[in-house]
Amino acid sequence: MTGVFQGTGEILSAVASGDSWMLSSAMQQPAVWPLGLIAMLAVSILFLVLYRVSDWFERNFETTIMVVSYLAIGGIIFVEVFRRFVLSEQAPWSTTIPPFLFLIMTWFGCSYNVKLRTHLAFAEFRNAMPRAGQMACLVMDALLWIGFSWVVVVTSTRVVANSASNFQIMLGTDNVMQWWFLISVPLAFTVLVARVLENLLTDIANFRSGETLIQQAVIGGD
Repeated sequence: MTGVFQGTGEILSAVASGDSWMLSSAMQQPAVWPLGLIAMLAVSILFLVLYRVSDWFERNFETTIMVVSYLAIGGIIFVEVFRRFVLSEQAPWSTTIPPFLFLIMTWFGCSYNVKLRTHLAFAEFRNAMPRAGQMACLVMDALLWIGFSWVVVVTSTRVVANSASNFQIMLGTDNVMQWWFLISVPLAFTVLVARVLENLLTDIANFRSGETLIQQAVIGGD
């Protein structure tokens, strides 16, 4: 194939083989962008279906990951500070794993932020607009989020594949791979796109029914 789909066969072959070195090399092909968009949207729709099927999953997925990550960070730091100053010993991985856990907490927190619509939205300005203008702004928000996430998913997946192909081990450990943590970035932004699609469907339904489109977001709300 030529153009933007150049290298499609190579990428699909690398994915099918499960070889990280082949995948890292194949992901330099132009086809990684359209294939990345298709894969991101497909997985996002899968998450969207899960949200519709399971109310618990829809309400608690991101928050569970954030809380578990936060407690793990706090637990590791507390225990290792005690061990360092009281027992004069410290696990070598205690300073390397918490930042990666913070990475997980942050990006899934970004998805939760999109769910609650607590990002910068200029609600006061948009409330003064006609309904068609409000809906146009909401659609623009969705497209911008999807476009930004598309870039992050593709580029971060390249980093994950490169890390796996080079067998990068977490500093201070013997067999904990870095890509196990890095893969949380494309996954989190794919989940974010699912939240964007979820909000967009709600906005379309509200627009058709005459319900309020722009609502004041509440941090910590549900």
